[in-house]
Amino acid sequence: MMADRDLLPSSRIAILGLGLMGGSLALALRGRCRELLAADPDPHTRALARQNQVVDIITDDPGSILPQADVIVLAAPVEAILDLLSTLPELHPASAIVLDLGSSKVRICQAMENLPARFDPVGGHPMCGKERLGLSNADPRLYRGAAFAFTPLERTSDRVREFASQLAQAVGARPLWLDAAAHDRWVAATSHLPYLVSSALVMATPLEAAPLVGPGFRSASRLASTPHSMMSSVLVSNQDEVLAALRLVRGQLDLLEACLASGDTGALNRLLQASQIRQRELVSA
Repeated sequence: MMADRDLLPSSRIAILGLGLMGGSLALALRGRCRELLAADPDPHTRALARQNQVVDIITDDPGSILPQADVIVLAAPVEAILDLLSTLPELHPASAIVLDLGSSKVRICQAMENLPARFDPVGGHPMCGKERLGLSNADPRLYRGAAFAFTPLERTSDRVREFASQLAQAVGARPLWLDAAAHDRWVAATSHLPYLVSSALVMATPLEAAPLVGPGFRSASRLASTPHSMMSSVLVSNQDEVLAALRLVRGQLDLLEACLASGDTGALNRLLQASQIRQRELVSA
């Protein structure tokens, strides 16, 4: 039986999906675990992984590497993670730790509850990323300084909690433990809503205004450049919480509009001052 402190160094880790998040994790874990295995359906990604020696073994067939792994990391969009969870029992005949990197957690954790007892699962979501996706944009420093959210199930063992904390710390992240419902509620506000607000800002700005675009607009609109195919699936996977967050921000916009329409500069200043204070509190927490 390996000591808890040896969990990560002794692990054979299989990463299913070598995009930005899976690829960055693999790069950050090189030399920190016993062996790195990976599967990805994209031939260009596999060629790039071989060329740069991102992992020890890369394949297009998860079934060819999973039996060798004692840790399985699902680094794919939420719907793909759900599909992978349904196939794990037939692809992996023995016990294994299962961790995902999906952007919403309730549905994934519900699916993890249905895994056979030989699997020891925990939900995960590193709070980092880029607008540019794919292995070519992977960076071993991506996780540094970021919160790595973990959402345990009732069945999640202390051993897996220790492994997850070791993994987060090994890549420079801060482990943060919370339940899946709270995660989805807060990430709707801190991740999903900012993308939608950025997109709305861009669509509300006429092209004729382009000569006057400056640093403020570039900063506020940056998230709108995130690939829409990824973000649409992210938003749908957390639909109820995103809708609730949209209602809250619409309420704040209504307050600002009312202050401007009435000419109440005192109320407007109070709202803007409160938002300034809240912003400092949120980003320094």
